[in-house]
Amino acid sequence: MQILLVEDDHSLANSLSMALGRKGHVINHVDRGRLALNTLQTEPPDIIVLDLGLPDMDGLQVLRSVRSFSKSLPVLLLTARDTTDDVVAGLDAGADDYLAKPFEIGELLARLRVLERRLGTAETNEVVVGQVMLSVSDMSVTLSGKPVDLSRREYMLLKSLMENAGKVLARSNLESRPYSWGEEVASNALEVHIHHLRKKLGTDFIKTVRGVGYKVPAP
Repeated sequence: MQILLVEDDHSLANSLSMALGRKGHVINHVDRGRLALNTLQTEPPDIIVLDLGLPDMDGLQVLRSVRSFSKSLPVLLLTARDTTDDVVAGLDAGADDYLAKPFEIGELLARLRVLERRLGTAETNEVVVGQVMLSVSDMSVTLSGKPVDLSRREYMLLKSLMENAGKVLARSNLESRPYSWGEEVASNALEVHIHHLRKKLGTDFIKTVRGVGYKVPAP
């Protein structure tokens, strides 16, 4: 899952990026509200984690701007403003959830899983296609009940394909999924990941749709 983290505390942002990255998420970080809004227009993420205390814009302003062009993009607020009025203001402005600072990373991860299920892709913690089962909660994959060892990027590609089983996902959609900004991506990286997945899950599990992209069979 791609997460846009909007947080001006760089120490906290680095800690969150590392912790969320270990759980298989791709984290892109900006420290200004205007940068976040520019990013959303060009590279919309799956979820926004938005701090309210930004140096250039109030987080509620950012949230209202987000809602002006996207009603459904999940937004989780991070806030040191923990009074009832502040929480109500954030929810009324369109936030899906909020966390008061300081918080435990486990609680953040749990709330992100809930928001991910609301996306309409991960309706449950498990996605099953044929003999392949993918668990969202612990990033595990089994084939006919036996564990399959995948890299983080292989897991993210497989998750995208399985959550959209029966649909063709374009190369352009898949190529950017496992990488954060600034990471060097080889021109054949997608093909390499697909090759490794086919070796581990069977050559027929992921189909190539020539000139378009890839798909897995409908469940």
